[in-house]
Amino acid sequence: METTSRCSPNDHLVIIGNGMASHRLIEALVKQPIRPQRITVVGAEPTPAYNRILLSPLLAGEMQQEALTLRDTTWYAEQGINLILGEKVKTLDRASQTLTTDSGRSLDYDHVVIATGSRPALPDVPGIELEGVHGFRDLQDAEALEAIAQRGGDAVVIGGGLLGLEAAEGLRKRGNGINVCVLQRSEQLMNRQLDTTAAHLLKDSLTQRGLNIITGAQLERLESDAQGRVAKVHLADGRQLNASSVIVAAGITPNAELGCHADLRTDRAIVVDEWLTTSDPAISALGECCQFEGTTYGLVEPIWRQVEVLAATLCGAATQGYADAPSATKLKISGVALYAFGPTEASAEHDVLNYHDLERGDYRRLLLRNGQIEGAVLYGDTSQGPWYFEQALAGTDLNPYRQALLFGGADVEVLREAVSPVTPDSSKHSSHTTSEAA
Repeated sequence: METTSRCSPNDHLVIIGNGMASHRLIEALVKQPIRPQRITVVGAEPTPAYNRILLSPLLAGEMQQEALTLRDTTWYAEQGINLILGEKVKTLDRASQTLTTDSGRSLDYDHVVIATGSRPALPDVPGIELEGVHGFRDLQDAEALEAIAQRGGDAVVIGGGLLGLEAAEGLRKRGNGINVCVLQRSEQLMNRQLDTTAAHLLKDSLTQRGLNIITGAQLERLESDAQGRVAKVHLADGRQLNASSVIVAAGITPNAELGCHADLRTDRAIVVDEWLTTSDPAISALGECCQFEGTTYGLVEPIWRQVEVLAATLCGAATQGYADAPSATKLKISGVALYAFGPTEASAEHDVLNYHDLERGDYRRLLLRNGQIEGAVLYGDTSQGPWYFEQALAGTDLNPYRQALLFGGADVEVLREAVSPVTPDSSKHSSHTTSEAA
C-alpha cells in the first residue's frame, strides 16, 4: 500500500491542462485534509474547465455554453489556486524543475501533473490538412460546427462511434438545409459497444431522422476546390461524396508530446505506474494522455478512478493504487439510450438471452457463461443496465432465475423469494425444492 506523499504542504504543485480530468483532480485535492497549498493550473484554452460530454447538446442548440462550465474563475481563487488560461506549456525542464509556456512565462515546480488530454486521430489520407476539415473536441470546434450547420451544404462526418454520431445529429438538428453523411469504416455503427442487432436498430433510427450512413466505408482521399477548401470525399470503392466540410471523429490521439520531449518514458502515451507516476518521480500523468499496462483511456469511469488514486497519493493518504477494472458504457445519442458492457458478440461458449419489442423499440441481449452474466447490450430501455453490471461484477450465479433475467432485477428478486425458504420450520423442505428447481 502506497502511503508516501508525493507533495508536502509547502510544495508547488503545477497541473498542466484544465480539462475534465484536471478539474476532477483539483476538486479532489481541495477536499483532502492535507494538500499542497501552492497549486497552479495552466490551461491552453481561454475558458475555465467545462464538461466536454455536453458539447453535443451544445451543438444541437439544446443548452447554452454557460451550462457546460464546471467552476468559474472565482472558485479557483477562493480555493487559493492560481489559474492560468490561454497558455500552452511548451517545455518541461526536469533538471531545473521548471516549465515554460508559449507566452514566455516560466514556472518552477516541486511536482507536476500532466493532464493534457487528447486530440482527434486524423486518418492518414491525402487532403486531410485541407481547409474545411474539423475535429470535434472543444468549444472552438463546437462553434465552427454550428457555423457549418447554419451555412448548410454537404457535411461528411468520419467516424460512426459515439462522438461522430453525436456530431452528425447535432449538425442535422442545428442545420439550415444541410445534408449530413456519416462514414463508418466498420460494417456497423459503434462496433466496440453494440452487437449487430443493436447497431442495425441505431442505424435505422438515425437514417429515419435524415442522416445518410455508409458503413464499410474505406476513406481514400479528400479533394479540394480551386481555393484549397475540401470539396469531395473519395472512397476506396470509387464512390465520391460532395463535401463542403469534413468533421473527423474517428478516435483520439493522446497529447503525449510534452512528456516525450522531456524524455519521460512514452509509448502510445505517457507511461505511468499504479500511482500515476511517470518515469520521473516528480511528474505524474492523468487521463487520456497517460498509459497504464499498455492501456490508454478515453472513458470517464476509469479516469475518475485514476483521479482518486492520484489525489490520495499526492496528499499522502493511503491508497491501493490504480488497477484497470471492467466498466460499462452508458450512452445517449439524441434521445436513443444505450447501455453495454463485456463482449459485443457471442462466442460458442455463451448462453444467449434476447428480448426485442419491435413496437417500443426496446432490445436486450445478455451473454451468460456458467450462469454468470459476462456481457449485455441494452437499446431503448436501459434502466436495468446497472443491475446487470452489478451482477456481472459480483459473479452471481443466475441459473435458477434464468427465465426472469431479461425482465430485470425486480422479477429476479420475486423469483428468488419464491424459491427461498419461507420459515425456519420449512427450511429443510424448501432447500430440497430449490435444488430440484435449479
